[in-house]
Amino acid sequence: MLHCDFQYQVSALNLHIQCRVDQSIVGIVGESGSGKSTLLKCLAGVLQPIHGSIQLHDRILFDAQSARKIPTYQRRIALIFQQALLFPHLSVQQNLNYAAKNKHPTPVKFSFDQVVDVLKLENLIDRKPQQLSGGEAQRVSIGRALLSSPELLLLDEPLSGLHPDLRRELLSFLCLIHHEMRLPMLYVTHHPQELHVLNASILELTSGEDHITRLSPSLNLASL
Repeated sequence: MLHCDFQYQVSALNLHIQCRVDQSIVGIVGESGSGKSTLLKCLAGVLQPIHGSIQLHDRILFDAQSARKIPTYQRRIALIFQQALLFPHLSVQQNLNYAAKNKHPTPVKFSFDQVVDVLKLENLIDRKPQQLSGGEAQRVSIGRALLSSPELLLLDEPLSGLHPDLRRELLSFLCLIHHEMRLPMLYVTHHPQELHVLNASILELTSGEDHITRLSPSLNLASL
């Protein structure tokens, strides 16, 4: 369970986030510049809120009042961006092993063989990142994130720029990961149809008359 109630402010963006996330997939939508990526970076510890708290299960990751801030590498949260950030000089297997070697200090959730099987990486193991297609590289990126044994997966437009066929393929993999591994996900996208495929609940970032941007449930996909 993720529970957060925090405020982050920079320039014209005044973000006030209150939400709870259980073992589900939650889609985050909103206009460009509304703070979707900022929200994920605050949860991951890349950015620091000015007020409030962030709690994952029984661990306080951030609390402004007590000046508690768990560093990014100890949060047990994996963040996946638009572009697969792989080590170019390492093979797929070495990229995956690096994550497994530096996994969070928790009981292993996902084994190497399990991740390779679920993401269909068997035939890619010996390749270098520059030998992969966009979809293949993103699958490896997701696999590397899983092997770090996260308790929460954050995805920041992970399918942006990919061919529609590759999008559908990766969405199928994400559905399979959620079904088999029960890993909660926060998924940012400009394509609400992706959230329909993932059967995600949807939260929308909107700015009110007070110029504060907040999360609120979106009634349906058609309204987006």
